[in-house]
Amino acid sequence: MAKSQDVKHDKQRVVELQEQLSHHLHLYHVLDAPEISDGQYDALFDELLKLESLYPDLATPDSPTQRVGGAPLPHFDKVTHTVPMLSLDKCTDAQELEDWIKRCEGLVDDTQRLAFTCEPKIDGVAVALVYEQGQLVLASTRGDGQTGEDITANVRTIASIPLKLRPSPDAPPIPARFEARGEIYMSQDAFDAFNRDALANDQKPLINPRNGAAGSLRQLDPKMTATRPLTWFCYSLGWVEGDDWQPASHSEVIRTFEQWGLRVNPRMDQAPDLPACLAYIEQIRQARASLGYEIDGVVIKVDALDQQQELGAVTRRPRWAIAFKYPSEEAVTVVEGVEFQVGRTGAVTPVARLNPVFVGGVTVSNATLHNMDEVARLDLHVGDTVMIRRAGDVIPQVTAVLSEKRPSGAASIQLPENCPSCGSQVVRVEDEAVARCSNSAHRCPAQRKEGLRHFASRLALDIDGLGDKILEQMVDLELVESAADLFDLTLEQVAGLERMAEKSASNLLAALETSKQTTLARFIYSLGIREVGEATAASLARHFGNLDNLMQADREALENVEDVGPIVASRIHDYFGNADNLAVVTRLIQAGVTWEDVEVSGDAMPLAGQTWVLTGTLEQLKRNDAKAHLVALGAKVAGSVSKNTDQVVAGPGAGSKLTKAQELGVAVMDEAAFVIFLNEQGISL
Repeated sequence: MAKSQDVKHDKQRVVELQEQLSHHLHLYHVLDAPEISDGQYDALFDELLKLESLYPDLATPDSPTQRVGGAPLPHFDKVTHTVPMLSLDKCTDAQELEDWIKRCEGLVDDTQRLAFTCEPKIDGVAVALVYEQGQLVLASTRGDGQTGEDITANVRTIASIPLKLRPSPDAPPIPARFEARGEIYMSQDAFDAFNRDALANDQKPLINPRNGAAGSLRQLDPKMTATRPLTWFCYSLGWVEGDDWQPASHSEVIRTFEQWGLRVNPRMDQAPDLPACLAYIEQIRQARASLGYEIDGVVIKVDALDQQQELGAVTRRPRWAIAFKYPSEEAVTVVEGVEFQVGRTGAVTPVARLNPVFVGGVTVSNATLHNMDEVARLDLHVGDTVMIRRAGDVIPQVTAVLSEKRPSGAASIQLPENCPSCGSQVVRVEDEAVARCSNSAHRCPAQRKEGLRHFASRLALDIDGLGDKILEQMVDLELVESAADLFDLTLEQVAGLERMAEKSASNLLAALETSKQTTLARFIYSLGIREVGEATAASLARHFGNLDNLMQADREALENVEDVGPIVASRIHDYFGNADNLAVVTRLIQAGVTWEDVEVSGDAMPLAGQTWVLTGTLEQLKRNDAKAHLVALGAKVAGSVSKNTDQVVAGPGAGSKLTKAQELGVAVMDEAAFVIFLNEQGISL
């Protein structure tokens, strides 16, 4: 009997310890208000660990002991975002901010007055967290905005991110499923301390806090991520299922998140008008050095969520938010020389080699000069003293030459007559600022290397482990001439490369095999057609549906595609008219690179330009499936009803959204009618 009572006591103690430790983690990492010492916390943690080892079934996934565990991952799985993670437009002065506010005012109902929220723009890594029944079930990176990577195992190691949310009597009930978005970052103090320890132990230090955060989240072994001092701020709601929680404003979302235990930035504030926004921007600018983390500006958002919905988005950017970017930090240094690099399209770009200088948090030793027109504009000479700025706090640029400090005999900079990689003639086409190598991409080693880097990049075929050094060796040893040759590589060839053991070679070949399964949009982007970025590649895939249609399209047909004008149409047409390019495409398909064709319906999708809203419980199909079908037909699926809504699908339990639709006179159909409609569009359920 006594033994049974001991077991019962132990099990009760496990629950108590899990709750206590979760409480103290929240106090320490979220509220910065610890109530116990580190030693006391460790003692409680060790007690829980011992008890959970005796009763493994009580070691629940949200227990503080379960943040790190399991074997290293072989790769990161892809995650398609239910709602795209959009980029922000930017402004740099008061006039541009005022213009943005006026544009917003002109797009919403005249009776509604705009109000705003303001918050520091953290220089970190954007992530999306999905909570189900209050428990963290998925964490993903932003990626290209449409598709990210599953980093759940790594995010679970970050103590400031709750594995289980805390219901609050003062807050709405936690929804069954919702997505919170935020920024993972390293504080400056934590970054400095990590680097001090790394140098003391003869380890490689991190370059800067942002790169440190990004690299930490891409560790395949969560135990490595757990050693990095990461934290986060939650900054928005991605989506929520059901009608139980319908916040009216962004500021309400942030208050609610804080009540549930999510860490939010205490410096977020509301601003009723332009003067208040400008006052906030100045306040944060003055406090920037003392914030304790890196920022590159302030984010201003329209506060009311129905106004956000009404404003919508354009070209993958929301109209209802903008980033006010602070002037980039600058420094003075000396140009020690100029080299010319050759890109994948043959562009010959001058690059300044600088006397290393610390600017914007990193040491800069190179800066792009863009083209010879820019060199002439600057009147740049070797030996000049120059002003360096990190544009957007990222890309170093030469902004000015201090000509009064020019040494006597300083040499002017001349465009080389021959390609520094293959020796072919360098030419400048009329009306183009860029000089180019006249050789083909398949025959110039530098173009070949850059083209292969592009092919293997994350937004293209995403070949894990195929880094720059390995690609350079493959090209230099003539193992690879085109992207298709990558899939003919043998274990012996790869293992024979410098710094490649047999296991690493096997992993790379496995990654190559995995990359063969892709999407049509990614494949088009991977080809490296001039002027065809990821957005244009996606538009081409949606418009033509399959590769054959795209390859056979004439210039006129190409110009009918969204985002494609005469120049881009000519680039695409010329690419597929080149025999060498066609040979590579054919070999890639023969090697097993494959994708599913995209369904298209005539010249335009039947619901193109329409906004639909799903509400209530759908009984015959899942909500995500219903949304996917609507998107495939060209519709935009919104989370709230406005005067711009074209159609509402209302299942059982539809609440305020249905009421609002009826008030606005928006068309409503039930699920049975919706299923019939889908069948009429050729979608069988």
